[in-house]
Amino acid sequence: MPSGSFLARLGLDRPELRAWAMYDWANSAVQTTIITAVFPIYFVKVAGAGLAESGAVQRLAMINTIALVITAIAGPILGAISDYSATKKRFIAAFMALGTLATGAMFLVNTGDLDLASWLFVAVLVGVSGSVVFYEALLPHIATPAEMDKVSTAGYALGYLGGGLLLAANLAWIQKPEWFGLSPENNLPIRLAFVSVAVWWLVFSVPLFRGVSEPLATIEPDERPGEAPFRAAFARLGETFRELRGYRQAFLMLLAFLVYNDGIQTIIKMATAYGTEIGIDQSALIGAILLVQFVGIPCSFLFGALAGRIGPKRAIFLGLVAYAGISILGYFMTSALHFYILAGMVGMVQGGTQALSRSLFASMIPRHKSGEFFGFFSVFEKFAGIFGPLIFALTIAASGTSRNAILSVIGFFAVGAAILWKVDLEEGRRAAREAEVSGEPVRSVNGRR
Repeated sequence: MPSGSFLARLGLDRPELRAWAMYDWANSAVQTTIITAVFPIYFVKVAGAGLAESGAVQRLAMINTIALVITAIAGPILGAISDYSATKKRFIAAFMALGTLATGAMFLVNTGDLDLASWLFVAVLVGVSGSVVFYEALLPHIATPAEMDKVSTAGYALGYLGGGLLLAANLAWIQKPEWFGLSPENNLPIRLAFVSVAVWWLVFSVPLFRGVSEPLATIEPDERPGEAPFRAAFARLGETFRELRGYRQAFLMLLAFLVYNDGIQTIIKMATAYGTEIGIDQSALIGAILLVQFVGIPCSFLFGALAGRIGPKRAIFLGLVAYAGISILGYFMTSALHFYILAGMVGMVQGGTQALSRSLFASMIPRHKSGEFFGFFSVFEKFAGIFGPLIFALTIAASGTSRNAILSVIGFFAVGAAILWKVDLEEGRRAAREAEVSGEPVRSVNGRR
């Protein structure tokens, strides 16, 4: 059927694949309105009123660091528990509940409420980051190795669409509240935008819970059914550390991702705060983030198709080269037009680079340990989000401006690409499949498999 053929080209031809990808649609509203576009500006201008803007930006960078440390520590432990006890969807629900409640409570944040804004932002970050760990761990259970690149990039494309649509609505009633019968007093339109994100996240998560089956629990040969989940989880984590040589290619991918994703996350999280500091108008900042979303929709699908032609590694390399150029141009940015140009460039590569990183890693891990391994993926992803914002905070403290920190992220892209170059994708996939068949990790002999 033609429609089926079209969905197959997108990587969404089965109901469970569409249901899984809808969670990207659901949680991307948090990424756009709360993490990237509206809330950082609100944090600096409203919650941080009375502080110098650089001081508010520094505070925002530090609370990003706190939230990411929390999820980095919890991810591997809870991931191992989810594999042992078949609770991936329960963990998604628990973290989502924390995140949606905190997002809705942002309605209470107003002028000078810096501490309340800080704690709620930490809770939102922990909620969305924690839920994504277990969401991504479902990928190797619903998609075949040949499907993973397309399914992963399709999820990112839907995320761009969902996050972009809600951000467009938020931008409309923030800029023109009278069209919606809203009063601009007490920042009501912006505070209602935060509530809309909570509702969006909750409602559009339903397909995942209804349409994706919980993977079966996995019991290792040396484990006893009924053993306490926490005890089994810590035993598994220790075993995985010992097994890492058997999954050398997946581990190299983690190292590469740790480094280059630091640069990506820094640009995502600090872009609007940086733009605010150098004097770019709020409406231009949010409009540029909206541009990222809609440019990202076709470009994410195109990255999936490109990976099918040249391979996911080479496609990621292209994205990293583009990001290095974005960093250089960002240093010289002085106007809203410059910000729009950079936003368009980011939209071309952001979703595809991250989606292919996710699917490349998923193809090199054994499915019966997906929760545990994506817990480690989360650790590397979160630590990648720590160093960049930390550099921003330290640079601001040292120089009084964040402009000088922009160029520093180029090093992350260069080093990450160099490590990624060493990843042998075929060897990594073979090791994962052999481990699935045998139930044991692939051992090294004289430094080689």
